[in-house]
Amino acid sequence: MDVLTQYAWIVWLILILAFATIEVFTLEMTFLMLALGSVAGLLSGLFGIPWWAQFIIAAIVAVALILVLRPPLLRMLRRGGDPARSNIDALIGADGSVVRTITAAGGQVRLQNGEVWTARLSPITEQTDVAVGERVLVTGIDGATAVVVPVERSAPQ
Repeated sequence: MDVLTQYAWIVWLILILAFATIEVFTLEMTFLMLALGSVAGLLSGLFGIPWWAQFIIAAIVAVALILVLRPPLLRMLRRGGDPARSNIDALIGADGSVVRTITAAGGQVRLQNGEVWTARLSPITEQTDVAVGERVLVTGIDGATAVVVPVERSAPQ
């Protein structure tokens, strides 16, 4: 048993490297906490504590870190997300103008970002033709077709 205590540091180094490597690929912070628990086991071994006590210390530290430190770290990691909408989400609510009359069969619109999309009227709006040059608002995307509603023209003043 004395041999286990004497060479336990090698096992702790292997565990630290394995957990740290897994953490790099998962970014869940769980394996980071296990690696830090293994560091506590390694440090306790340097003070001559028996191998079974090193294991208990490492387990207690890892569980405590998972319960106390991991949740705030995950919140900080997820807080830095980009708030800008992209892809289809960025098109919803976009303004555009009709470039080919929108009929029951469809039409085309040029969106504010310059893209030209095939378009059809939303089922929530009156199904009348929308002439070239009229303003529309994108309410959804159905495949490669923009679902639009005409923008009400302001009354002449």
